[in-house]
Amino acid sequence: MKIAIFGQTSKPIVQNIILRLLNVFKEYEVEIIFEDHFYDLLKQNNILSKSYNTFGADSALKDDVDFFISVGGDGTMLRAANFIKSMNIPIIGINAGRLGFLANVQQDEIETLLPDIFKNNYTLSKRTLLSLQCNPSENNDFDIQYALNEVTVSRKNTTSMITVETYLDQEYLATYWADGLIISTPSGSTGYSLSCGGPIIEPTTNCFVITPLAPHNLNVRPLVIPDNLNIRLKVSSRESQFLVSLDTTTKAIDNQTELTISKAAFTIDLVEFPSQSFIRTLRTKLLWGEDKRN
Repeated sequence: MKIAIFGQTSKPIVQNIILRLLNVFKEYEVEIIFEDHFYDLLKQNNILSKSYNTFGADSALKDDVDFFISVGGDGTMLRAANFIKSMNIPIIGINAGRLGFLANVQQDEIETLLPDIFKNNYTLSKRTLLSLQCNPSENNDFDIQYALNEVTVSRKNTTSMITVETYLDQEYLATYWADGLIISTPSGSTGYSLSCGGPIIEPTTNCFVITPLAPHNLNVRPLVIPDNLNIRLKVSSRESQFLVSLDTTTKAIDNQTELTISKAAFTIDLVEFPSQSFIRTLRTKLLWGEDKRN
């Protein structure tokens, strides 16, 4: 079995997770490769006792990898998705962050859950991604090309609202006067969209959510739409630019740039173990049903 490991920091909790992972994997026949920048961080902190092969800018990840382990929070998982893209390599998220809806394996569960991948005792949760196209195309050079959680347009360097003219396929929907607009996947419904009043969507539901940021129109509400629609946005602002974010990466875009947001041609597979489910995560992470009467 071949396993790729990725992280973005080498803080003590991450170091401890790596040592625990390596201790589990020594009981099995496993080839481990590390993302090159993460590997350098671990070597600098003397975490690794031997050398490992790496992937990254100089050596792209290949589709012979059986599992991809992301060590960090949900932001690390979002970047992991962009290493994998259409290769359908299952992702295991080890949570070294805070809430962790996507990275749902806790540190104290490593020894209990990770052996299950060698027993085929897991399921795959297929997650939809968003793809962004800009017109003119020179504005499309984002470091991350796909979003697992959301695409967001928002104001830049101003306290004034922006206007977002919105179309679903070729039909005009509305012009939002707001601080911005979030286009969320079901996976992202528990993130930024939720904090702005959007609904929680079960991750395998075939839909997107359009959630305005502080809309000036009091009758505007979040909207759930089928994920086979193309969402076209035309943004104008008092400033010459506005901001576009794909998950954790943000770029300034010139006014009047037309954005087309659509369902990506591939999905990402997240590993879920028998003791895990989205419903259980809601109860434990959001404390649903927590009441002194229960």
